[in-house]
Amino acid sequence: MAKREITIAHSPDSDDAFMFYALATSKVTAPGLEFRHCLKDIETLNREAHRGVWDVTAISFHAYPYISDRYVLMACGGSLGDGYGPMVVSQRALTPEQLKGKKIAVPGKLTTAYLTMKIFEPEFEAVVVPFDKILEAVEEGSVDAGLLIHEGQLTFRRQGLHLVMDLGRWWKDQFALPLPLGGNAIRREWEKPFREQINGLLRESIQYALDHRQEAMSYALSFARDMEPELADRFVGMYVNGYTLDYGEKGRRAIETLFDLGYQKGLLPSRPVVEF
Repeated sequence: MAKREITIAHSPDSDDAFMFYALATSKVTAPGLEFRHCLKDIETLNREAHRGVWDVTAISFHAYPYISDRYVLMACGGSLGDGYGPMVVSQRALTPEQLKGKKIAVPGKLTTAYLTMKIFEPEFEAVVVPFDKILEAVEEGSVDAGLLIHEGQLTFRRQGLHLVMDLGRWWKDQFALPLPLGGNAIRREWEKPFREQINGLLRESIQYALDHRQEAMSYALSFARDMEPELADRFVGMYVNGYTLDYGEKGRRAIETLFDLGYQKGLLPSRPVVEF
């Protein structure tokens, strides 16, 4: 009997690889279902979600208002930074106030990092650069600063760069909440029991990785862009945490707050109803 194929798209970051490890390697399975994984950078996934390309896809929360007609948020698999998050770095020391009017490399205009940056400082010149090339752009001086969403958050000082601000720290100071960055979304057209089944399988995959950390980290390391195991493990620990298994009341409030602020400041086209 032919199996039903479910397409799953996520980024090549080590934290996503860690989360999806058990599904990608058939440690978690379901009768009659087969999962096909596709890895692309998050900005590409945000744009493909507009067209409904994938059955299950990682997205930036910033993208959700644009795709909520096609997808509904899953109740697990989110990356929230609790007191840390995307970082703005520069070649020469700058204060956060000096970012106004500056040319800043961003990983995409649908990323939550970009939305949070616009909430903090609306007036800057955004230059879209692939997320894994931002450090290089800052180092060569083609931009005044760069907005980091990947493992470069832990390595930028090796290149002699300065931390201007940590947006996750700023967010927590302002709202006493974690900063919601990315989540997973599933086709809205599917019946609710089936969506819940897939959500349960993803939660199993995350739990398996947490329970078999060394095994899952070995797999994730192949996506860690030459990062040594200790740093990759630290990065995964930052973004695969208690909120990843279930957002809980605080995580959901953080997502609502992000959408409220984005809409109030004219940065989002609508204020989406948040469903999980």
